[in-house]
Amino acid sequence: MNTSRQTKHNSWIQRVDWIIILFLIVFALISVTIISSAMGGGQYSANFSIRQILYYIFGFIIALFIMFISPKKLMKYTYLMYGILCAMLLLLIIMPETPITPIINGAKSWYALGPVSIQPSEFMKIILILALAKLITRHHKFTFNKSIETDFKLLLKIIGLSIIPMLLILLQNDLGTTLVLCAIIAGVLIVSGITWKILAPIFITAIVMGGGIILSIIFKPSLIENMIGIKTYQLGRINSWLDPYTYSSGDGYHLTESLKAIGSGQLFGKGFNHGEVYIPENHTDFIFSVVGEEFGFLGAVVLLLLFLGFIFYLSRLAANNTFSYNKTFIIGYATLILFHVLQNIGMTIQLLPITGIPLPFISYGGSSLWSLMVGIGVLLSISYHMPKAYSEAKPNY
Repeated sequence: MNTSRQTKHNSWIQRVDWIIILFLIVFALISVTIISSAMGGGQYSANFSIRQILYYIFGFIIALFIMFISPKKLMKYTYLMYGILCAMLLLLIIMPETPITPIINGAKSWYALGPVSIQPSEFMKIILILALAKLITRHHKFTFNKSIETDFKLLLKIIGLSIIPMLLILLQNDLGTTLVLCAIIAGVLIVSGITWKILAPIFITAIVMGGGIILSIIFKPSLIENMIGIKTYQLGRINSWLDPYTYSSGDGYHLTESLKAIGSGQLFGKGFNHGEVYIPENHTDFIFSVVGEEFGFLGAVVLLLLFLGFIFYLSRLAANNTFSYNKTFIIGYATLILFHVLQNIGMTIQLLPITGIPLPFISYGGSSLWSLMVGIGVLLSISYHMPKAYSEAKPNY
């Protein structure tokens, strides 16, 4: 970065992206309010809203710390962070169950460090975006004659970099996070510069195969069992999604209760702390059902508009930044948020199958929130080290 230009920009206060911070403050207030309201059902002995406040405070510290690290330095150490997280994911698979690597809800995906549990797969979402951004930037830097051949090489590089964490996370039986990584890759591919002569057939094939699998599950589950090896009983979550009331005492219980809660909220909701429908662990993945029941359709729309505004702002930020590394990360992060929102809300209203994907910035949880705040720190770093007045100037990293 040209330091002489940067010093001409008035002060560090004006270099901070206050719009992103304002979004975060609003998200934090909504999160703590909704989690506090979820505590009113009497199913919890601990007050998770207080913990969420602490998680947010620590998350803000993480984001502000990263903000002062230039994208150049972040780019330099990206592959090292990628390697460390891959190693942490591998250790979770090969290590036996211990107090440090406990099995929680049937999965060994966390490192327990005293009262805090860290889920490496959550942080891998952000690190993978950074790694892909670096890979794409380096590829274009050393590609002098762009062609279909060079684009195909870039595609193979992206697949090669992404397949390792995806397999490691899939081996932890974490399909939800694996799907998030797929969404991130799709978003990154769109802005990677690869010609649509390559991308269009890939996306069309993926859509056709996905639709075919869903139709096979619905009408011919035995075909999936024979071809992929998935047992029929393992399709219970899909069956409960398609017909939740038949499975209301089992796999469909959360969904039927969620539909009941959201539907009973009607237009204006029942009011803060007046939820009546019992949904286990409703402060985590099913927190949107609390919003729908207690704040009604209008409250849900306000929350959706807030997410829409945040994603739109990130899109504008990417459009105003011509450097490949910055643009790729911003779009990758926006894709991550968009997929989380669509999947989480979609599963609570029966539009999509149930997965363990939280509502970003709103659901309770340390690892999920902290990983998102790492991404926020990178966004703040991009704005801080490239002031708006010079956002179209190519930095020297």
